[in-house]
Amino acid sequence: MTMEQTRVRLASGIELDVVDEGPKDAPALIFLHGFPESHRTWRHQIPHFSDRFRCIAPDQRGYCGSSKPQDVDAYSPDKLIGDIFQLADALGVEIFTIVGHDWGGAIAWGVALGGQMNGRVTRCVIANAPHPAIFQKLLFTDPNQRESSQYIRGFRDTANDDLVREHGLVGILMKEVRWDRPDAMEAEEREALLKDWQDRDAAFGMLNWYRASPMIVPPMDAPFEVPADYQPPQLPNLSIPTLVIWAMDDLALPPGNMVGMDEIIDDLTIEKVTGCGHFVPWESPAKVNAAMDAFLGRTA
Repeated sequence: MTMEQTRVRLASGIELDVVDEGPKDAPALIFLHGFPESHRTWRHQIPHFSDRFRCIAPDQRGYCGSSKPQDVDAYSPDKLIGDIFQLADALGVEIFTIVGHDWGGAIAWGVALGGQMNGRVTRCVIANAPHPAIFQKLLFTDPNQRESSQYIRGFRDTANDDLVREHGLVGILMKEVRWDRPDAMEAEEREALLKDWQDRDAAFGMLNWYRASPMIVPPMDAPFEVPADYQPPQLPNLSIPTLVIWAMDDLALPPGNMVGMDEIIDDLTIEKVTGCGHFVPWESPAKVNAAMDAFLGRTA
């Protein structure tokens, strides 16, 4: 299934390739993909929802044909969050529901926390993406999560840059990541991704999401405790209705990420998807769509 993309220029000068399907006057859903994918993360959601919602799905900064600045600091979370508000502005979208998976979900948390203040973001849907306050604590204290996240140290290590220059993103992925269920992806989708990953500028753009992030990933031999000098981010509670969909067999993001969410999210619905790995939007699309249908209907 092909989804037409349009080129959208943001106020910052960044340009994004964007899917924009469904009635322009319908309530808007903005879908944010994660690493190392594209707008096609949402290939089963956009056709399902675009009869009654305006479905907007960018290839985010650093990905595919969108702008790929090569400076690490071009990928700090404030800029990635800013892209989404600027995208909404450029498309004339006043208020929207934010939907995110993986890194797109990490940005979606930030978009939701910022957008609840000015009323622009009315609902939040997260699929297997850790909340910033919970995730950092787990990286300090939880051996399972820290071990699962050691690949981030590899992604940040510039000693791997020659590997990326030589083999594209696939070189560092083979070295650093254990894929859960690589066979779950359709062959043609895998081919398209492998092609995307050959673009060296995109490879470094994608890695810069990790390199610019303030998250601290200690080595395995560091103590399992919160450092005495650690200052947690001063984040308000999330007050807008929030749906968290969590695939329970995710190797990178174990279910411990859900513990404590109810204390920092005032209106929380959790939908657990069993027998599914990290890429829940396309590994279990029927369950994701059903959970979203119920949530969007209830919070309309």
